[in-house]
Amino acid sequence: MSEPVTIPMLQQMKRDGKKSIGVVAWDYPTTRFAERAGVDFISIGDSVGANLWGHSNPLQVTLDEILICCKAVRRAATRVLVSCDMPYGPLQEGIDSALKAAVRIVKEGGADMIKLDGSADYPEAVEALTRAGIPVFAQFGLTPQTAMKFGIPYSAQNSAGAQASAEAAERLVEEAKMLEDAGAALLDFTNSGPVAGKAVVEAVDIPVIGGFGGGPWLDGRVRLAQTVLGYGEKWLTSKTETYFNTAQGTVDAFAALVADARAGKQIKG
Repeated sequence: MSEPVTIPMLQQMKRDGKKSIGVVAWDYPTTRFAERAGVDFISIGDSVGANLWGHSNPLQVTLDEILICCKAVRRAATRVLVSCDMPYGPLQEGIDSALKAAVRIVKEGGADMIKLDGSADYPEAVEALTRAGIPVFAQFGLTPQTAMKFGIPYSAQNSAGAQASAEAAERLVEEAKMLEDAGAALLDFTNSGPVAGKAVVEAVDIPVIGGFGGGPWLDGRVRLAQTVLGYGEKWLTSKTETYFNTAQGTVDAFAALVADARAGKQIKG
């Protein structure tokens, strides 16, 4: 696919039974690599706080910080759709605050779409942004910004036990319909599980995308670039299957550099 990806294109993919795929990234080179590989969208997540900056969770990421990431991705993107998270704070402070933050993310950051975490608790914000001409990627289910009320720590959300239960399917279907009615362009169903996930996909006309806790029962998937690449200290010992092990390769490369320098050899590159 060489033409720029649009929201109507992703919606048509659902109607055609084609899966969409996105990557969570926060920088210029990763966006370039992902675009060359054929992904449909880049999601600039507040997960940058925990995965790149060493915070204990994403709630510490500020609007100014997410804008730095959004600008970098926007400069790299020529074909992919660019979605940017609204960090924790503006949405919780009220519609006016959320709208002002969204305008900044679109105007300054160049985002094509805003992802709202915990959208099911704020359908009026989805409506307000949509009315303002700002497409919304509505995240619901068990999300980083809503897990606290369920007593589930951020670190435990990527486990099978954190998936939505079959008993919760009916409520989650109603939330999905409400968000579609509010004007959401796409849904991000976090920790969907196969039962609730399939039910939601069949209940709405807009694409239902999922990250961790998702699966082939959804209209599309989104994956953290670090997970795809195995880029993180945990992959030095983790047995979890991924598409690459950048962590081990990186340690090996640095060790070779150290060895060459200590041996008085000319270093490479």
